[in-house]
Amino acid sequence: MTQSSVSAPRPLEGLRVIDLTRALAGPYATLLLAGLGAEIIKIEDPKGGDLARENSPYVGRDGVTVMRAHPDDLSVSHLTRARGKKGVSLNLKAPEAREVFADLVRSADVVIENFTSGTADRLGVGYAAAQAANPGIIYCALSGFGAGGSDGSKAMDVLIQALSGAMYTSGEEGTPPVRIGIPMADMLAPVFGVIGILAALQHREKTGLGQFVDVSMLGALTSFVAIENWRAMEMAGMSGRTGLTVHRLSPFGVFRCADGYVAIVAVHEGLARSLFRIMGEPGFADDPRYNSRDGRVANAVGLEAQIEAWTSSLPTAEVVRLLEAEGVPVAPVRHPSEGMLDPRVVARGETMAVKHPRYDTDESLRTVGIPIQFSGCRTGFDDVLPVEIGQHNASVYGETLGYSAERLEQLRAAGTI
Repeated sequence: MTQSSVSAPRPLEGLRVIDLTRALAGPYATLLLAGLGAEIIKIEDPKGGDLARENSPYVGRDGVTVMRAHPDDLSVSHLTRARGKKGVSLNLKAPEAREVFADLVRSADVVIENFTSGTADRLGVGYAAAQAANPGIIYCALSGFGAGGSDGSKAMDVLIQALSGAMYTSGEEGTPPVRIGIPMADMLAPVFGVIGILAALQHREKTGLGQFVDVSMLGALTSFVAIENWRAMEMAGMSGRTGLTVHRLSPFGVFRCADGYVAIVAVHEGLARSLFRIMGEPGFADDPRYNSRDGRVANAVGLEAQIEAWTSSLPTAEVVRLLEAEGVPVAPVRHPSEGMLDPRVVARGETMAVKHPRYDTDESLRTVGIPIQFSGCRTGFDDVLPVEIGQHNASVYGETLGYSAERLEQLRAAGTI
């Protein structure tokens, strides 16, 4: 299936989302919705704005730099996460903020926040306040431990990785825990949040009722950890931590080559026999240690040592060539920057070039796209970005909500916006 033409509609056009989020988990949820066509109104504090604005590295007239050198240098994090969003400023602690928030909610379909559980209610922008303004509102809260599930402790990705057990799913037995390089908790929770929002919108279509969508970062990541049979492996005497390979599926995993690494999957009988033949060890197909799937699992350590002795004697490209010729699933292990330039993901818009609003950027500097294709719709981001905090105050507060110039000036003078 190929991406529809640029003239096709996006599936969520006409949907308005009030975005109270910051950092990564929440902004990624609204980024997904923006790419699917929703109008996102991003609320930032007038002083400082989203935390991501201060994330190194920065991009600007000097290219990519570790430190901000010029006023118009923009954090790559903000530049990529705020794409397709209108930005307004609102001091949620100001007396008039609750009234402004209520006006925004009355015009919207969805509200998303990722404060520590209970914070939105204390600020007067929680579900109760939103529902009072708009009974049909879909309100999504992304938090570390779910609504009411925390004593106020903050939840960062690394903490959730630690609590979920995810850090002990990688690495070899006896070695320290391994932090997953991708912020998995920060990315999984918003994906589940978007699923919950879309399900709630479908329910509202049938019933007319809005509702509260509650997603826990710990629950999202732990649900992924739980897909593997960790306790069963323990009870069977198998190690859950096997480093670069998965013993219960052997041969399955990553093997060293002369100049890099390669991933090989030869789980099933025909694949295993093809691998043995290419290795120059056809006798393994009749060896009782390796001639059945259970045998290969039981003797995985020895088998994998034999495989790596072969792969390490050859360049990665040669191992790939030999295995592909026999239909054995194989791939070179690439650096993330190489992976994001794969022509297949570039062509499908699954990664996109980073664009500074004023300066050219290197085409190799890429960021996340929308990894979904539709037969009758398209995806993509509106050409809008809150470069400055409150950049779209006039259009949102003035045009969308109908505030007069005098009201806007009064709100500015009071420090509300």
